[in-house]
Amino acid sequence: MKFRYAVVCSSNQNRSMEAHSLLKRQGFDVCSYGTGAHVKLPGRSLREPNVYDFGTPYKQMLDDLRRKDQELYKRNGILPMLKRNSTVKLAPQRWQDNAAEGSFDIVFTFEEKVFDMVAEGS
Repeated sequence: MKFRYAVVCSSNQNRSMEAHSLLKRQGFDVCSYGTGAHVKLPGRSLREPNVYDFGTPYKQMLDDLRRKDQELYKRNGILPMLKRNSTVKLAPQRWQDNAAEGSFDIVFTFEEKVFDMVAEGS
């Protein structure tokens, strides 16, 4: 029997996508999700994050941040992360909006608040 895995973090960008990429390369049946209201990426300051809707393609985020400040986002690792993400799947998906994909045998979460949201179904 082949298990279905889900990996979940807040924005479906960093931790869940690294795990998704690794598990996918090893042949696992895996999907990844976020639980936040929006996808948030670091900006020029803590008070100015880059905010996107779930479903916004990783490539579109990559192009947007390249236009805003390619050197900053390359230096802080955001551009390489988005490039990796775009090779794994099209866009970040929200856990709460994708229940129709079926059930999972194992769900990994990467933060206590994310675990709570997954467990509560919210």
